[in-house]
Amino acid sequence: MQPRRINILEGSTFVVSDLRGDIGLRDDGMSGLFYRDMRHLSRWQIRLNGRELDVLSAATLDYDEAVFFLIEPTGTIYRNPTLSLTRRRHVGDGMQETLELTNHGTRPIQLEVSLLFGADFADIFEIKGKLAKTGQFSRRVDSDRACLMYRHADFYRETLIRAPGAFFTDESLTFRVSLAPNQTWQSEIEVSLATQTHRPVPRRSHQPNMDDSIDEWLEEAPTLETDSDDLRRTYKRSLVDLAALRFYPETVPDASLPAAGLPWFMALFGRDSLITSYQTLPFAPELCRTTLHALANQQATEFDDFRDAEPGKILHELRHGELTHFGKWPQSPYYGSCDATPLFLVVLDEYERWTGDVDTVRKLEPQARAALRWIEEYGDTNHDGYLDYDTRNPDSGLVNQCWKDSWNSIVWPDGRLTSLPRATCEIQGYAYDARMRTARLAREIWNDPTLADRLERDAAALRDRFVADFWLPDRGFYALALDGEKQPVPTLTSNIGHLLWSGIVPDEHVDQLVNHLLGPWLFSGWGVRTLAAGQGVYNPLEYHNGTVWPHDTAIIAAGLARYGRRIEAGRLSTAILDASRHFDYRLPEVFVGYDRKSTEVPVAYPSACSPQAWAAATPLLLLRALLGLEPDGDHLRVDPVVPDGIGRLALRGIPGRWERTDAVSWNT
Repeated sequence: MQPRRINILEGSTFVVSDLRGDIGLRDDGMSGLFYRDMRHLSRWQIRLNGRELDVLSAATLDYDEAVFFLIEPTGTIYRNPTLSLTRRRHVGDGMQETLELTNHGTRPIQLEVSLLFGADFADIFEIKGKLAKTGQFSRRVDSDRACLMYRHADFYRETLIRAPGAFFTDESLTFRVSLAPNQTWQSEIEVSLATQTHRPVPRRSHQPNMDDSIDEWLEEAPTLETDSDDLRRTYKRSLVDLAALRFYPETVPDASLPAAGLPWFMALFGRDSLITSYQTLPFAPELCRTTLHALANQQATEFDDFRDAEPGKILHELRHGELTHFGKWPQSPYYGSCDATPLFLVVLDEYERWTGDVDTVRKLEPQARAALRWIEEYGDTNHDGYLDYDTRNPDSGLVNQCWKDSWNSIVWPDGRLTSLPRATCEIQGYAYDARMRTARLAREIWNDPTLADRLERDAAALRDRFVADFWLPDRGFYALALDGEKQPVPTLTSNIGHLLWSGIVPDEHVDQLVNHLLGPWLFSGWGVRTLAAGQGVYNPLEYHNGTVWPHDTAIIAAGLARYGRRIEAGRLSTAILDASRHFDYRLPEVFVGYDRKSTEVPVAYPSACSPQAWAAATPLLLLRALLGLEPDGDHLRVDPVVPDGIGRLALRGIPGRWERTDAVSWNT
């Protein structure tokens, strides 16, 4: 089945269109040409003699290129078309579109090829919230170009359309074409974009907005050898998508980090970028270094209720659109994340373990200590020893500030919302892991053994307290959260798997957690559901209350591997990799939580981001779990336990403090 949309992207620029390549047809709110969180084309529709064309085929050629094969409509199956039109599109700080029109008939013909255009300059949040604009629109038409402009006080955006040889009006450009039999006409249109401070030059095809071309990016990554063609294709798709999602933050020159996902999250996110960086460390460690520096540069230094900011806190989201520019929306940056700050410390330690980059750890010591102070002081709002959250901005702040951040994700089994502040279980695991890892950095790199000893004592005390307060002995799993009255919420969710990843679970509880995670209520056969079936609130179509998130399952697999449950980790890995085949080897952000036995194929979630960073990085973390990759001083420890269905598996040239090394499993 053909996809309903064609998406291409590069960094902060992306295009979402239908199969004709058209934008804005039939009020599709997701379509457009977007740049830096705003839509620069909301209408871009091709016409042949005033009529829509029919689709033969459409496909993406690469992450930043697409092609659309169109034909004239004949209105009947008894007359074959004689005119075909091919649209070739490339995106990169703008857009180029090449048109090729061919007359397959036996008579000469005269016709008009038109493109109808428009720009609503909608902020990404205006699109999601269906909000009205408040600025002024203007346009200027010259002989071979049209400039669409939007200004609101000191905020400015511009879309410049150039088409040599075309006749322009305020809303269209038209080529008048004469074609002899079997003749092909060709022309190119260029769309340039600008803000009040940026006027990038659109790049031609194969001139990407990155230091490394896609070929160089792939060559730098480890080489995968496997008997599984599905795994090979999934691996390459993941690397290409991660390359496409890279953008260059202004605060870290000449270095890239991953945006969270297309179409709604093409921006810097704390949690998403950190988890993606963790997943990709054995494959592209540069992403991690840049992410750490970019987040450190945006770390909060003062209290700001509107942005949920507190000293030492790591941001949740950084945007560049109109609403954030004028303070109508708090994402500039917004700090409504309770888990990004401990994850920053987790990833900082993991980065040094892999790369040996002591200089970065020393340079970021002040930010790391500030993050630690936030965990110990400001992140515990009710002073009970746990990280919890309750937004300081009730009008536009996030109600839930864990990774399951939809409004109804932290609930009792019957669907009642839990009271605030909420202390979710997995964040306590992150806080435990952050203390243990920061203790290592303090002892080995910062020369502060006193801090290291204290953090290890605090971590041990947190672990004991957590087990006493969150463990539900009659149910055999940990509570989803403590609510505002410090009552444990006995909802069975995938969050318990993150506790294995962080290492906070005592050995005597592992078997019961594994039985739940691999049992029929949480494990769908394609991955681990966010919330277990059989509970009153379960809904396989609900964003965080029954769906399957690939990255969530990968973190759980890594947690199982940490506790030596390698067979179970392999079972989850196989399930997710099997699912990728049904999504053309590109794992989506999320898919429906239906049982595998009943559907036989994974079912797409209707509004899932694709590509999405931590979904794209999921196969990389699964490969690490399968091969048992773990830094051990200046060496890489390799301990493969590979499921039979994968067969031979090897990664050649894994980068790290050991320079390059191989990991090989000859399981057949």
